Amino acid sequence: MKVLLVNGSPNKNGCTYTALSVIKQTLNEEGIGADIFHIGKKPVGGCIACYQCSKKGKCVFDDVVNEFTAMARDYDGFIFGSPVYYSGMNGNLKSFLDRAFFSSGSQDPDPFMYKPAAAIASARRAGTTSTLDQINKFFMIREMPVVSSRYWNMVHGSSPEQVMQDEEGLQIMRVLARNMAWMLKLREAGDKAGVPMPKQEEKLYTNFIR
Repeated sequence: MKVLLVNGSPNKNGCTYTALSVIKQTLNEEGIGADIFHIGKKPVGGCIACYQCSKKGKCVFDDVVNEFTAMARDYDGFIFGSPVYYSGMNGNLKSFLDRAFFSSGSQDPDPFMYKPAAAIASARRAGTTSTLDQINKFFMIREMPVVSSRYWNMVHGSSPEQVMQDEEGLQIMRVLARNMAWMLKLREAGDKAGVPMPKQEEKLYTNFIR
C-alpha cells in the first residue's frame, strides 16, 4: 500500500513540503509507502470545459495534470497540501485539481473513487480552514473517504524552520498519517474478507432551471 502526497506549493522545499515530509515519515513507520509529487512552478491552466477528456480519457492539455492522473491509479490514498493564498488554496493547485478530478472521471478504473484522501494547509497565520474546505470538496464528489486528525490539518510558520517549531501542528500531521495508515489497512482487510464495494446507482443530474 502506498500514498501519494501532492505538494501544491510552488516552493518545492517550503512549508507545505515540510508538513508532507512529516506525514511521509510517519506513514513509512506504519509500513505504508509514500511519495511526494510536486506540481511545480510552471503555470497550470484551468479547465476550459471542452469535454474532450470524456472522449480521450485524459485532459486535452498534456502537462503535469496528465502526469499525475496516470500515476494516481497506482496509489491507494492521497494527501494534497497547499499554502494559503488569500484565504484559499493557491491558484496553480486549484487549476490542477479542477482538471485532474474532472478529466479522470471517465477513466476505467477510476483512479480516485473510494480511495481515502486528506487535505493539509500551511499558513503564516490564518485562512487554513477555508483552504481545507475547498480541497475537501474534491474528495466528496468522488466518493473518497476523508481522513481526519485530532484538529484541522494545518501547520503554521513563514519558513520550514518555523513549521518545525509548531509542535501541535506537527503532531496533527503525525496523527493524520497514522489515521490514513489505519484506514488503508481496514480497506485491505475488508478486501481480503470479501466485503463488497458499495452498490453504484446511475448518476442523476437535475438542473434548477428547466
